[in-house]
Amino acid sequence: MTDFFQGVVAEFLRADRGVFVNPEILLQLEPGASPKKGRFWYCDLMAVSLRKREVYLCEVTYSSSVSALIKRLNSWKTYWPELKLALQRDCGVDPTWHVSTWVFLPESRRFIYERKLAALGVFAEPGMPKPRFTALEDVVPWKYCTWDRQSDT
Repeated sequence: MTDFFQGVVAEFLRADRGVFVNPEILLQLEPGASPKKGRFWYCDLMAVSLRKREVYLCEVTYSSSVSALIKRLNSWKTYWPELKLALQRDCGVDPTWHVSTWVFLPESRRFIYERKLAALGVFAEPGMPKPRFTALEDVVPWKYCTWDRQSDT
């Protein structure tokens, strides 16, 4: 079912005609054919906003514990400068563009997510910015114009 919601989130992002989405993108800190354990991740969706000159690493979950999501965000926070360089190297992301994370999960999980996220410490530039949050309930297609979504993305 997570794959289904990934598709719903991808359609939500793509409804803004200035956003382009790459699903299940490999993020690896070092180049090569054999990524090293703990040094690569598959990100659910990478969204690129041409309008805002911003890249969003998007994770979608409806896990009740959100533990895997928090673990992933903690890893990304630890390796943020290297991760941004990898995006520049492997995806051609302009180094002047802003890179951030965006999580999508049910509103009912928000409290536990925010509590666990706070335990990771401060999120601030030049390190990883605090992840953006959107409730899955807000990305269903009847809540926005599916061919020309106007939003802050």
